[in-house]
Amino acid sequence: MAMSCKDGKPGSLDNGKYVRYTPEQVEALERLYHECPKPSSIRRQQLIRECPILSNIEPKQIKVWFQNRRCREKQRKEASRLQAVNRKLTAMNKLLMEENDRLQKQVSQLVYENGCFRQHTQNATLATKDPSCESAVMSGQQRETHQHPPRDASPAGLLSIAEETLAEFLSKATGTAVEWVQMPGMKPGPDSIGIIAISHGCPGVAARACGLVGLEPTRVAELLKDRPSWFHDCRAVDVLNVLPTANGGTIELLYMQLYAPTTLAPARDFWLLRYTSVLEDGSLVVCERSLKNTQNGPSMPPVQHFVRAEMLPSGYLIRPCEGGGSIIHIVDHMDLEPWSVPEVLRPLYESSTVLAQKTTMAALRQLRQIAQEVSQSNVTGWGRRPAALRALSQRLSRGFNDAVNGFTDEGWSMMGNDGMDDVTILVNSSPDKLMGLNLSFANGFPSVSNAVLCAKASMLLQNVPPAILLRFLREHRSEWADSSIDAYSAAVVKVGPCSLRGSRVGGFGSQVILPLAHTVEHEEFLEVIKLEGIAQSPEDALMPRDVFLLQLCSGMDENAVGTCAELIFAPIDASFADDAPLLPSGFRIIPLDSGKEASSPNRTLDLASALEIGPAGNKASNDYSAAGGCMRSVMTIAFEFAFESHLQEHVASMARQYVRSIISSVQRVALALSPSYSGSRAGLRTPLGTPEAQTLARWICQSYRVYMGVELLKSGTEGGESVLKTLWHHSDAIMCCSLKALPVFTFANQAGLDMLETTLVALQDLTLEKIFDEHGRKTLCTEFPQIMQQGFACLQGGICLSSMGRPVSYERAVAWKVLNEEENAHCICFMFVNWSFV
Repeated sequence: MAMSCKDGKPGSLDNGKYVRYTPEQVEALERLYHECPKPSSIRRQQLIRECPILSNIEPKQIKVWFQNRRCREKQRKEASRLQAVNRKLTAMNKLLMEENDRLQKQVSQLVYENGCFRQHTQNATLATKDPSCESAVMSGQQRETHQHPPRDASPAGLLSIAEETLAEFLSKATGTAVEWVQMPGMKPGPDSIGIIAISHGCPGVAARACGLVGLEPTRVAELLKDRPSWFHDCRAVDVLNVLPTANGGTIELLYMQLYAPTTLAPARDFWLLRYTSVLEDGSLVVCERSLKNTQNGPSMPPVQHFVRAEMLPSGYLIRPCEGGGSIIHIVDHMDLEPWSVPEVLRPLYESSTVLAQKTTMAALRQLRQIAQEVSQSNVTGWGRRPAALRALSQRLSRGFNDAVNGFTDEGWSMMGNDGMDDVTILVNSSPDKLMGLNLSFANGFPSVSNAVLCAKASMLLQNVPPAILLRFLREHRSEWADSSIDAYSAAVVKVGPCSLRGSRVGGFGSQVILPLAHTVEHEEFLEVIKLEGIAQSPEDALMPRDVFLLQLCSGMDENAVGTCAELIFAPIDASFADDAPLLPSGFRIIPLDSGKEASSPNRTLDLASALEIGPAGNKASNDYSAAGGCMRSVMTIAFEFAFESHLQEHVASMARQYVRSIISSVQRVALALSPSYSGSRAGLRTPLGTPEAQTLARWICQSYRVYMGVELLKSGTEGGESVLKTLWHHSDAIMCCSLKALPVFTFANQAGLDMLETTLVALQDLTLEKIFDEHGRKTLCTEFPQIMQQGFACLQGGICLSSMGRPVSYERAVAWKVLNEEENAHCICFMFVNWSFV
């Protein structure tokens, strides 16, 4: 660092002559910089006084030094960032070159096969005349499948299977054994999760991914082997035997169980061989396959309530990346035995896209998440470490899957139904279950809850985007939930002496969402919901308390292909301890293939399939389908309750009715959000016939005429019901909000509800402030006094937000006071002209 000098002394100024700071001065300044990189003028003067070695330097030069030092630091960070990006681009370029080479080999092979096919078809006539001759056409279309003879399960026999598995896996990962096509909607790039491909025309379902992660190969292999930690559908992986190999690798015999995603299908299990080895080029390989044809060795007999599925050669190829990190190739290839599930669900077991979303991409996301945590701060929301938040997320997901599956080996048993089979009731009084919930003792007193009940059901949804429906359920809990149930569950978690009463004891004041953590791709996040003002027992109904819920959300991106949407929550204590008892409940919405039509397999699906489907030519429906949306999805609902055993029948009846009411609410919300009902759903939510609504409509129109001097509606409208009907179908969005310190919406016409993406019931959860962006809020604060004094105001066009967070543009807006019969201000009405989603 050079500086001017005067008086011939180092560190001082003299007519353009420059000298460098002395090492002692630089050391002192560097020490001060690390303490305070941007000191104020007063602080700089204080530094000179406190550090004698800087006493002959003017404060202005100190300021310049700190400016230059900050500039160098910024340049260093930018250079480091650019170097990291360059390394990433270099590695990605290498991946793309390898992918291009593989595709060229695949093209050459297809050209060769096409030539053979043409040659065979020329002789097809002669071939078909000879019944003993195999069809040359079929041999050209289908690849030969090898049926291996039974193998000896000795170490040598298992090593032979392992080496064969390794070769087949590598031919899929980097060769042409499988025809891979790019997964729809996934574009490779330096900021993407990786290069995602799905299989075309091979047995079973298969997916492949190539990506970069900032972790060393051994760490990557360690994480991926621990499948239950990142694959939410994995119930357990048991290592039954480990055999070392002469080449330094290991052979493991595994038994793995996967949860069923819905109540309508059995779970899957696998009997596997896993081979870990290091290739000659230093790459680390972990490959797996199902063990079927072995003799004289360990085997896994069929397990009750599980369907034995097959894993074809799959695994992970992990190569060290220049400059640190790893390049990873992932292949998942399975035969999930789709014959064992109802036909309506078979797309879930026959879709390579579903496999890629649930398994292959989940592995990459886990690696990227941990790599990001290693490079960043180790503390996130509410002071929790990322590992602790991941553990909470995993506990929520696992608890919900346990409730959906209800395995008997965990103590679940089915109760008799009430003559209808739409809701299934399970009860678990196993000590292991209760101890896992930490409900045995609280503050030294025995818990009054000694059993857990689960009410669950599945339903078919028609023509509603899962992501939009899930966002609505998250944002508008009061639309479907009963606050007395939330209060009861919260009280049980706190292990207080409570019992469920027949009357409703609580009410929603408001809902506050407190985010905790996001994944790298922001497709899954953990949050705390605070439900304010809920009475937790009849005795304290006059003193309602806050109820806290820990909530896991995923699949809320409507542009993602084949994504499962989940909303899983559990009541927690306000202290939010890491070992807090969790009784997860919630929703899972899985998109189905809209191209296949199937009848409902049971009465549960008939609940939703009874909904009328819009005409096939509906524009909104076709637009949604063209955008990659799914016309059908299956929703699974499961709710858990802790209770006293002598109240079992009462709690079972309550839970059954509660889930049925939720099903009814979800059907109503899904119907309202369905694109195919954009022209017909108004009648479902029109408040026509309500005297209060008719009166409000008349006040709105009269006040508009008083303040604006023109009619709001077309002339000729007579009668309260006719005014309301015309106002309801007005093309512009019209909505009213209360005259409170924090105005909330009280009414909106059909266009207003569509603009806000809500319903009349959930409308009351929205405040006026929430729908405006920052500029809109500033404008509203400026114009609000004018509205109250003058009676009206005209607002310029801008952007506001729907309840789903989507931006909505409007050309202009008009606001006016709505006067009642006594000419007192009743509310404020807003009209948004020419609005549209951005």
